[in-house]
Amino acid sequence: MEKPLEESNTYRVLTEREISQIHETSMKVLEQVGFEMHYPPALDLMQKHGARVDRGSCRVFIPRELVARCIKQAPPEFVFYGREPGKEMTIGGKRVHCGTGGLALYVLDLQRNKRPAAIRDVSNLARLADKLEYVDFYIIPVYPHDINIDSVDINSYYHSFRNTGKPVMGGIMNKKKLDDVVNMASILAGSLDQLRRRPFVGFIASVTSPLTISKDQAELIMEVAGYGLPLATSSAPAAGATSPMTLAGTLVLQNAEALIGIILAQMVNPGTPVLYSAVPVTMDMRTMSILMGSIESGLMNAAITQMAHYYRLPCYITAGTADAKLPDAQAAFESATTALLAALSGGNFIHEAFGLLDGAMTASYAKYVLDNDIIGSCLRTLRGIEVNPETLALDVISRVGPGGNYLAEPHTLKYMRTELHSPKASNRQPYQSWIDAGSKDSWKIAEEVAYQLLNTPARVYITHDQDCEIKKLFPDLVSLGEDNDYHEVRAGVE
Repeated sequence: MEKPLEESNTYRVLTEREISQIHETSMKVLEQVGFEMHYPPALDLMQKHGARVDRGSCRVFIPRELVARCIKQAPPEFVFYGREPGKEMTIGGKRVHCGTGGLALYVLDLQRNKRPAAIRDVSNLARLADKLEYVDFYIIPVYPHDINIDSVDINSYYHSFRNTGKPVMGGIMNKKKLDDVVNMASILAGSLDQLRRRPFVGFIASVTSPLTISKDQAELIMEVAGYGLPLATSSAPAAGATSPMTLAGTLVLQNAEALIGIILAQMVNPGTPVLYSAVPVTMDMRTMSILMGSIESGLMNAAITQMAHYYRLPCYITAGTADAKLPDAQAAFESATTALLAALSGGNFIHEAFGLLDGAMTASYAKYVLDNDIIGSCLRTLRGIEVNPETLALDVISRVGPGGNYLAEPHTLKYMRTELHSPKASNRQPYQSWIDAGSKDSWKIAEEVAYQLLNTPARVYITHDQDCEIKKLFPDLVSLGEDNDYHEVRAGVE
């Protein structure tokens, strides 16, 4: 099925009055409670623009007029380009895009081994994401344990750029390496100016709940904004731990934190393409475990999407992450329910929608395929039912008449591929045929699909000349070989 441009505003968990209440309460938080930031240049900038700064406590209080001015400076939408033609996305409005994410520490591989993630996984998962039709963007999904901390960033982005033509995004482990990653991307773009005009890479910084920006993250926000490249300033309040127990209270805190990142970025460089970024989660109060697959997390992400629409800002939310430890029934219902809520609410940049288990601690190759089926179903839901003279099919019904069938009708052939979503890992055979084929469950089928995709010829998105130039500048890049076959990594060591 060819994927159309999807837009949605079907599901609205908050009323207009409730949106206004959350906004007003968040303004009081920013004005009266303030937030803490320990980076003097950022404090200077805030004060210069009219915020009240208490230098002793590093507390910043932002008047609502300043909040409104910065929101107006932020673009309501922007284009995030892929390096492959046709992979660009307009982020904003009610358009729905889904992609990867997570920075998981572990991988559940195709031999069902759970092991520390490695740089080969960054490469393989980029190739897999490149081939799955409903993955719109690639946020680097795992932390490679086999790479020295000083070269993690350049290696992770290099192997992402090499293996997918879709937009790439990620965090920066060592803020000193931001310039290196931008330099590498500029080589691939042709120049820094061309990269700014058609950005295919973006960056993620963090606001720490409750109401804190660390020195490193404030500096990262300011440097990315200085480049004018796409930026997410994500915060992840946990209801009952780092935010109020009530969902409404967590939404107030989350809204204030999302606006803090936008305000700082716009003070540095008005017009910076910055996402209203939110990852609200809940806790199991019996075990103190952070939950990302709970239905309450899904509700809050839908509500946060409404807040972003209220401000006319593009939003970055989370859906599809499971707390289940395996790609089982729990993983399926957690991923499907949260993803559908996010899509129906019109989430623009839905990350962590592919492959994540155990509260985003583990990335599963098979779950990438299963989640591709789930996201495909969500997007088919958004399309709804097309009603027009041709789809109403009166002439076809008249021609077939009573007692006939529609199998041989040209109308059936015309619509059979576009009207129905065909998942890759679902088994729709009769029972005996399923038995005869080996009684494979969806997990097994998804593993086979993933293995097949990883062993088909892959496109390399870095030319020989670009590769030589990049490797000359960055000699600590790790080579994974030039072949296209899928290679397994055990215990993080080849």
